[in-house]
Amino acid sequence: MKAVIQDRYGSAEVVRVGDLPEPVPADDEVLIQVRAASLNGSDRENLAGSPFYARLGGLRRPRHPVPGSDVAGVVAAAGSAVTAFAVGDEVFGELAGYRGGLAEYVATSPRLLARKPAGLSFLDAAAIPQAGCIAFKSTRGIEPGERVLVNGAGGAGGALIVRLAKHLGAVVTAVDRGDKAEYLLRLGADDTIAFEHEDWADGRDRYDRVIDLVGHRSPFRVHRALRPGGAYLMVGGRTRVLLAVFATGWAIRKQGKRVKVLAVPQSRADLEAVTAAVVDGAAAAAVDRVYTLEEAPAAFARLAAGANLGKILIEIS
Repeated sequence: MKAVIQDRYGSAEVVRVGDLPEPVPADDEVLIQVRAASLNGSDRENLAGSPFYARLGGLRRPRHPVPGSDVAGVVAAAGSAVTAFAVGDEVFGELAGYRGGLAEYVATSPRLLARKPAGLSFLDAAAIPQAGCIAFKSTRGIEPGERVLVNGAGGAGGALIVRLAKHLGAVVTAVDRGDKAEYLLRLGADDTIAFEHEDWADGRDRYDRVIDLVGHRSPFRVHRALRPGGAYLMVGGRTRVLLAVFATGWAIRKQGKRVKVLAVPQSRADLEAVTAAVVDGAAAAAVDRVYTLEEAPAAFARLAAGANLGKILIEIS
């Protein structure tokens, strides 16, 4: 089968398209003929092997040579112990281990997969899993009128967060590169901040919730931008900041604010919930570009450069 192969960490130049043996599903796995996949911030981290937690899947090199975690496709075979799905079912979801999706076939456990709604194309479905679950978790509990800041709003997962927050009635500030401002406003953001010209953390008592997809600031700095009772949710970023948030969150909580790392475990239930919101029209992923499998190196180059406006999709024929 054709597959994207990444056998070492580095830039997009380490990614190539080649041939690998078609996987054989275990008794408790299904074999998916992949029709579409999408790239996430985690794919950029797994490409570079940085932050350090990106090397949990292989310290010196990726243990699984095929990148890609979000897929949509058709069940081509099912192990003898699988009862949830049958051959011919259209499914989508996030792969355990966050790798293996950028190939014509992938064998995986069915526990994280959901049935693809008939109204969604394979490309639309592939855009949802990781970004959608992050958006679902990070916007839960938002009340109308709350001021919400999304840092890294112009990347792979930002669009769903901005749109869900707006659907819930929030006043949204979107932070990213200045050349993405028009795009962020089209998503529905009420205002934007260009990070190369202004630091959102310089504000005082502005936001009820900060959703940070690229955390690199000290927790003792970011909490000052929160209103009393506000919450800072770190979704991704530098390892040292992640550890600092874990270590100091209790101290900041004494000041009436919450600073925490947002855990987003892979979950079929969360995937189904956010997909229902997409089908109902509450939110949708923004699509940057659609590449073929053979064009995957160019897709990774665009992702690594941070040039994408929303989700990069890979269509697999």
